[in-house]
Order: sequence, then structure tokens, then C-alpha cells
Amino acid sequence: EVTFDEWDRCVTDKGCKFKPDDRGSGRGSRPVDNVSWLDVKEFLSWLSSKTGKTYRLPSEAEWEYVARGGTTTAYWWGRDVGQGQANCKDCNSGNALQPMPVGSFKPNPFGVFDTAGNAAEWVEDCWNDSYRGAPQDGSAWTTGQCNWRVLRGGDYDSPAKLVASSSRFRYDNDVRYPANGFRVVRELQ
Repeated sequence: EVTFDEWDRCVTDKGCKFKPDDRGSGRGSRPVDNVSWLDVKEFLSWLSSKTGKTYRLPSEAEWEYVARGGTTTAYWWGRDVGQGQANCKDCNSGNALQPMPVGSFKPNPFGVFDTAGNAAEWVEDCWNDSYRGAPQDGSAWTTGQCNWRVLRGGDYDSPAKLVASSSRFRYDNDVRYPANGFRVVRELQ
């Protein structure tokens, strides 16, 4: 997940116009949230320009593949939410319903942190009601209801069923909602 520290560098460099409020939970290594899909696109443009590398949002298919970490269960660690595995409303993680610093919980088998809970994560895809007709190559869906974009992973205020690897929901692409954040993918050349 991209952190407030990383987002704040984009604001300082004038690559991002919007500076989201942390609502008292703290900035630093906590996942940036309260950013829209359109805000995220500014960040990605800035990061790509700053580094000379191509950064983008993952597709929904890429996100789920990585989140599952090679497993087929509801959560990468098993069928049940368990205790202390993720930051969500009924995950028994002692989070006090706020985002935790990135990496506060164990990584999945692929070494990726926080794919369940903490911040819901924007992906590239336009909203479609089901996977029927989705691209077969793992790329993002660029057709459908593109004023709505997909979020994955649930967040710190989500019930456990919404942090399952298969859970998906949507928001308007310009909505800034507390708990909506993102992670990036760097393309290999």
C-alpha cells in the first residue's frame, strides 16, 4: 500500500494537488486513504516521471492473483478470518477502527503485505457486475461502467467477509472516501 509519506512527497513536488486528511490516525507509514481513483492517477504520473519507470494500478485480475498468494481459500491464510491476520472490523486485531502502519501484519506467501483490510485498494478496472466477459489475459477491463472503478481488499472498517480475496466493490472514480487507498505495480521493461 502507498503510504502518507509517499503521497506527501508527491504533494510537495506538486505532482499531486490534493492532500488528504488523516482524520487524526496519523500519517507516516500508514496507508494513504481518502483519495479518489482520479487522484491516484496523478500520483502514478508523478511517480513514473520522477523515477523514469512505468507505474500503474494493478488490474483486478492481477490484484486478486497477488492477494491470494497462490492459495484458493477465502483469505490467503485459510478459510476463516482468524485473529491478528488483518486489519478489519471483526478481525480481532485491536485496530480501534483506524488504519495501521503498512506491514503491521504478516505478508502473504508472495511476500506482499496488507492485501486483506487496512485500506481498500483502487484497481484499474471499470466496474462490471460480474467476471463474465472479462479479459482473459489478466489486463484491466476498459469497458463497462467506467465512471465507477473497482476497489479490492476491504478496509479497517469492513466486516471480515469484505476483506476476503474475492471481495470487490465500486465507487465513483472521483469519490474521496476514508479507507480507500491503493498499491502500485511497476512494469518491467
